[in-house]
Amino acid sequence: MKIVLKRMSYGSLALLGILLLFIAISFTNHTIKLKKESAILSPPGVMVDVNNHPMHVYTEGSGKHTLVFMAGGGTSSPVLDFKALYSRLSDQYKIAVVEKAGYGFSATAKVPRDIDTMLEETRIALTLAGETPPYVLFPHSMSGIEALYWAQMYPNEIEAIIGLDPAIPQVYEEYPLPSFGMRSLTGLGARVGITRFFPDIVNSSAAIEEKRLSSQEEEIYRALFYKKTQTMNMNEEVKMIRNNAAQVLERGIPDVPMYFFISNGEELPVENWKNYLVNYVESVKIGRYLLLHNGHYVHDADPGLIAEESIKFIEEL
Repeated sequence: MKIVLKRMSYGSLALLGILLLFIAISFTNHTIKLKKESAILSPPGVMVDVNNHPMHVYTEGSGKHTLVFMAGGGTSSPVLDFKALYSRLSDQYKIAVVEKAGYGFSATAKVPRDIDTMLEETRIALTLAGETPPYVLFPHSMSGIEALYWAQMYPNEIEAIIGLDPAIPQVYEEYPLPSFGMRSLTGLGARVGITRFFPDIVNSSAAIEEKRLSSQEEEIYRALFYKKTQTMNMNEEVKMIRNNAAQVLERGIPDVPMYFFISNGEELPVENWKNYLVNYVESVKIGRYLLLHNGHYVHDADPGLIAEESIKFIEEL
């Protein structure tokens, strides 16, 4: 028995040694590639200082309406993720993409991710970038919560909300969130570069999978993916989302026009995703929705249709 235990102990130590060696090799490879990739990561918009950390705001176009695009949780490159849609709108409107802390070209920073802090940072970033309300908000997924809160707290700043399969407070009563241990483990994997050994992960990103980017843009997207996957800010948002959603739920449905583009819900772990969103927007005084047969990143799956419908809706405001 002692011999067996001894051999098991040696075996465990050997496996641990192999694992540590793999992590060391992965981290070294990751660090070298991050340094190389930094040469192509030049922010296309303006960098502004918010709460002592740099945030990136990208704008293009002009017009009497300003459209603000708000990324879903964990989207590594909001500017490129939304490009297929906003490029179809910027010939008529001013568009702005705000990249939150830990996203895209914005710095990862030790800042709270409660909804009040996130909203104020978004508002300040836009102001520092030279933008002024009112805005038409285009939130995707988790940012739906922030958009609704914005309309609750500052209704005069919001002309309308055009939701891109947006989350509403009720879905987080059912949505299964990853545990702290799982978030920590996958976050560590991203930080040491293990994600680089599984290229199918980045290849499945909607903007790449739907072929919405040029080869140069794809290269930038991949570089940002490896740099900004499951940052501590993204993980903190997940940790706070139920509290944030509950805060929005308490305040009721804001009185602003809304148009929701709703996915088939098949990619999401909420059985009644479509019904939740339909019921919510039907309760809005000026509410409209369109059911799509696409996945969760509806703006990459069918940007032409969404742009066309959005223009009609905005011109009716």
